[in-house]
Amino acid sequence: MIKINLLLAKKEKKKIGIRREIIFLIASIVFLLIILILFQWKTNKTKEGLIAEISEKEQKIAQNRSLTAELNKAKESNKILDEKLNVINSLRKQKNTPARVLDELSTNKPEKIQFESLKKEGSKLGIEGIALDDETVANFMENLRKSKFFSNVDLVVSEQVEQNKIKLKKFIITCEIS
Repeated sequence: MIKINLLLAKKEKKKIGIRREIIFLIASIVFLLIILILFQWKTNKTKEGLIAEISEKEQKIAQNRSLTAELNKAKESNKILDEKLNVINSLRKQKNTPARVLDELSTNKPEKIQFESLKKEGSKLGIEGIALDDETVANFMENLRKSKFFSNVDLVVSEQVEQNKIKLKKFIITCEIS
């Protein structure tokens, strides 16, 4: 009779089953570690992308803040310029204001005339000055007569004076401011 030891085969099967379970357990742990590493890598990439996007947005915010500050300064200077223009326009609309009279005088004054003094008494204006010649004084008087702001333009005094060895004409003109 032949004796077969079946107990040994069961032990062998148990050893093979335990090996398989250990190998499966190690393979599962390795697979799980690989999945965790990939998940961590993907999370880090996403985190880096978000950090880069945040820093880019912060730079844009800083740039926009500086642009906003410049815009506010430009608005403020534009407002100041508008106020100045409104004052100038209101002065232009008003007649007989000192600024308007001076503007009209400077517009009508030839280059070869220099004013020494302006005297205003009521609606009368006295102009004292020096010119290169009589023709320049006559041109100035003609310009004043043509102006709608002045009337009754008269030459009171015209005399020759010498300054720095140059002969000049000193004059006094009176007119009425219309």
